[in-house]
Amino acid sequence: MAMFHDAPQRPELYQRFERATPDWYRTARFGVFIHWGAYSVPAWAEPIGELGTIERRTWFAHNPYAEWYFNTIRIEGSPARRHQDEVWGGAPYDDFLDRWGAEEFDPADWAALFARAGARYVVPTTKHHDGIALWDAPGTGDRNTVRRGPRRDLVGDIGRAVRDAGMRFGVYYSGGLDWHASPHPPIEDEDFSAAFRPVDEEYTAYANAHVRDLVARYRPDVLWGDIEWPDAGKPDGPLSFAHVLDEYYAAVPDGVVNDRWGLTHWDFRTSEYQQGRDNESSEMWENCRGVGFSFGYNQVETADHYMDGPAATRHLLDVVSRGGNFLLNVGPDAAGRIPELQRRTLEQLGDWMEAHPGVLDAADRVGADLARPGDDPWVRWLHAGDALRAVVQGEGAVHLDVAAERVRPEDARSLDGTPLDARVDDGGVHLTLPPARVAGPSVVELPLR
Repeated sequence: MAMFHDAPQRPELYQRFERATPDWYRTARFGVFIHWGAYSVPAWAEPIGELGTIERRTWFAHNPYAEWYFNTIRIEGSPARRHQDEVWGGAPYDDFLDRWGAEEFDPADWAALFARAGARYVVPTTKHHDGIALWDAPGTGDRNTVRRGPRRDLVGDIGRAVRDAGMRFGVYYSGGLDWHASPHPPIEDEDFSAAFRPVDEEYTAYANAHVRDLVARYRPDVLWGDIEWPDAGKPDGPLSFAHVLDEYYAAVPDGVVNDRWGLTHWDFRTSEYQQGRDNESSEMWENCRGVGFSFGYNQVETADHYMDGPAATRHLLDVVSRGGNFLLNVGPDAAGRIPELQRRTLEQLGDWMEAHPGVLDAADRVGADLARPGDDPWVRWLHAGDALRAVVQGEGAVHLDVAAERVRPEDARSLDGTPLDARVDDGGVHLTLPPARVAGPSVVELPLR
């Protein structure tokens, strides 16, 4: 897929889709990802670390992604396999669909939480690699959440609540893997070749029908694909993904598509935790990660594995300062609750956003000729209109590495307009920063000359 290419080139068939990324997405900056599925019932994985920091064969046998449980339990000798045998008696994976009740699911509550945290768009999974659809997807029979388990159109419920709360709505769809519709051996290394994923015309028609149905029903603002696209659907022909894109852009002219639909088309590149970091030098990119080490809810994770609100705030501002968007994932439990530690992170992020209203509005990256980030103290820069914004973790005496002749230190102020003591010093600006009003970094405005 394009994500795995350093400098991907669109095939000729897909070049007609190339265009500037729509302004709404470029300026959105922050979204919420939702991984919710039958895997939220066992909710089990080993929290060994972040993607991109673990050797690949170790990663798959000890996968910290709870949403990969269906794959991990099929790896002989894996701790997840032992867990499945000991706790669930080796039951078939689909038993979890029937145990998934979603009895406390409140989409309006979710949407209010996400909006308060500052999210501008929300992207739930509609079908993950286990093949279970969260809507009445064509061709799935009773293997979806309308016919079994929650017995609800979860995609539609989330979409309505998100849009009612004033946010954009996108959909995630796993096109490259489906461990039920087209069984393959378990993935034990980073090998997404035809030996491990469906590539044939039958599966292509199945996946095409799903994405077309998602477009027709929900008009998603984001089409977020994952792990490739079946090979039979890439070239020209009746099953070509190009036809799916034609329908999508006709229905949603300002919609956006990520870079994981095979080597076809994309409006933005992606990175995930520490993987794909080279993509972050692209014109438009998005980093995604969970609050912890997993996307799906993992009951094994503790506060030691989670970002708290200040950490999530710093991560968001670091991404935005480098020109990207941040898609922060939550993994609800089987009942439909946002787990308390995840909710706390979003609430703390919301507290920070309320104390710094408009901080991401018109925020753009700052050139190194004007100001430079630092980690002692932690400083990131945003360009907003006629001012620079220094986002600083710390208080008291702080040195800002900025071209002092191009700013007005005498007019330094906090985001609410409170004047701050600042003066030119050797190589930048010296600032006296009061204690932060809420947990997290402070924001200093320096008007440009």
